[in-house]
Amino acid sequence: MKIKRLQDVIGTERDVNAENGHWVSRRLLLAKDGMGFSMHDTTIFAGTETYIHYANHLEAVYCVAGRGEIEDLETGVTTQIEDGILYALDGHERHYLRATEDMRMVCVFNPPITGREVHDDKGVYPLITE
Repeated sequence: MKIKRLQDVIGTERDVNAENGHWVSRRLLLAKDGMGFSMHDTTIFAGTETYIHYANHLEAVYCVAGRGEIEDLETGVTTQIEDGILYALDGHERHYLRATEDMRMVCVFNPPITGREVHDDKGVYPLITE
């Protein structure tokens, strides 16, 4: 059994801030934890817009606080995000994530990320294996 406490992750190498200052992601579970997925506690900061395209990963995101929206660039549909909303990027959708308030999100990635990934200029995390 694994027990992870958010307060134990903050301030470590698993506490990752976006270079552009748009978000902070606390990586509770990574590939090396051997669960077959990774899980993150992420805050998207109010007033930001982030382009993302997870070409190599599937991601499910559950909002537990705040407000914003996701714009699916494949369909043109924009959906409001708030506490209690989950979205799953099951088709590697290119999207914009915008926060009108700080949004706290629980994010799950498959395959799991290692923690070394950085979004490239196309919004993609490379596929890195342990």
